[in-house]
Amino acid sequence: MSLEHSWYRGAGWLKLLRPVSLLFQFLSARRRLSKTAAQWRAPVPVIVVGNITVGGSGKTPVTLALIEMLRERGYRPGVVSRGYGAKAPYYPYPVTPETSVADGGDEPCLIAQRTGVPVFIDPDRPAGVRALLESGDCNIVISDDGLQHYALARDVEIAVIDAGRGLGNGRCLPEGPLREPPERLLQVDRVILNGAGAFAFNGATQMRLKPACLIELASGQKVSPDQWSESRKVHALAGIGHPARFFDTLRALGFDPIEHPLADHAELSHEQLRLSPALPLIMTEKDAVKCRGWAPSGCWSLRVEAQFDNGFESWLDSRLNSLKQKYGSP
Repeated sequence: MSLEHSWYRGAGWLKLLRPVSLLFQFLSARRRLSKTAAQWRAPVPVIVVGNITVGGSGKTPVTLALIEMLRERGYRPGVVSRGYGAKAPYYPYPVTPETSVADGGDEPCLIAQRTGVPVFIDPDRPAGVRALLESGDCNIVISDDGLQHYALARDVEIAVIDAGRGLGNGRCLPEGPLREPPERLLQVDRVILNGAGAFAFNGATQMRLKPACLIELASGQKVSPDQWSESRKVHALAGIGHPARFFDTLRALGFDPIEHPLADHAELSHEQLRLSPALPLIMTEKDAVKCRGWAPSGCWSLRVEAQFDNGFESWLDSRLNSLKQKYGSP
């Protein structure tokens, strides 16, 4: 059993790691105090989207949805990210729809390709925001996976939690999956629960990822899931934080997937796309950006869109109205 599985199954041996977990929690709290004391505040509103667990929770779909909501309300959003796994030639580094995943990271590249908004990656979030604002027309910033990057002051904090997995055993690393204690959720402005599950949080927004269409990577052809005419037996590839969620989505759409789970942010090779038997291959959008331009025919990505309960946009409008008093209208 892997360490990650142990976190979510309550393995008793994890208690042996508690001294290290308590040390991690202490050092994290001290780091937060240090960074917060010297925070840099941008001259425009900053919205942070993040979580308190390691692994995937659905942050990127939330960021994509926020970008469109902000545009509809007259804002010109930009995004800053760490660019996990990227080997950018310099920092801050601009990520465009043409940027390679090797340089920009899979999630920043996906955001740039899907939305066309300006995106910068930099381990130093304030430096990334300064570059973003200097680069052009941006009047509101989304800090993707930025909850623990306390050097950057923020106006709104959104934490995304996988409702199916929750907080695991509720312990901080390495005894559990938490970057910060569970009480941190009481301090954010909004908690979003992704999908169905046993985990609950008072006042949280419910979100589901709605399958929108399948896109063939080589041709760009788009097909709605109910119009799929090829084999329902497919290869399914997912290099995300929780691959099982993707495979379950395919099954709910009527597919019979042969599962190929990969580590989050894993690189892809030509060999990994040559699977036997010869069947269509469906992958996540985050994986699709890694093989853009060289994927063979028969490789598809499943586009999903975040859908929120009715109260989320009203809450967002309320927060934006408050920000207008501080920063002015967009």
